Amino acid sequence: MKEFYTVVLDRLTTFNGILESEPYEAGWAEEAIAFVRIHSMEKDAKVSFRIQISPDGIIWADTESRKESIEEEGVYYSKIREFGGWLRLVVESEKEIKVTTYFALKG
Repeated sequence: MKEFYTVVLDRLTTFNGILESEPYEAGWAEEAIAFVRIHSMEKDAKVSFRIQISPDGIIWADTESRKESIEEEGVYYSKIREFGGWLRLVVESEKEIKVTTYFALKG
C-alpha cells in the first residue's frame, strides 16, 4: 500500500516579491503535486510559481514545473516525479497576494 501525505508549507501568507517555502524532505515519495491557492491579489497582479529540488536542502535547482502569468484567484498546481530528497516551492508576485501552499506526496 502506498503512503500519502499532505503538508501545508505556507498558510494565509501575504507578501509581494518572492516567497520561498521551507525545505521539505520527501525522499520516500515517488511523486509530488505542489498546490498554490491564491486567496486574494491586488489588481493587475501576475503570479508565477515553480518547484525546486535539492540534494541536501541547502542548494536549489529549478525544475521544469514553472507556472506563469496567473492573473486570477484560485487553486493552481504543478506535478513532479523523480526529484531526489528535498523539495521547496517558490512563488513570485510583484504585487501583494495572499496564498496557502501545499505539497501532496505519494510513494
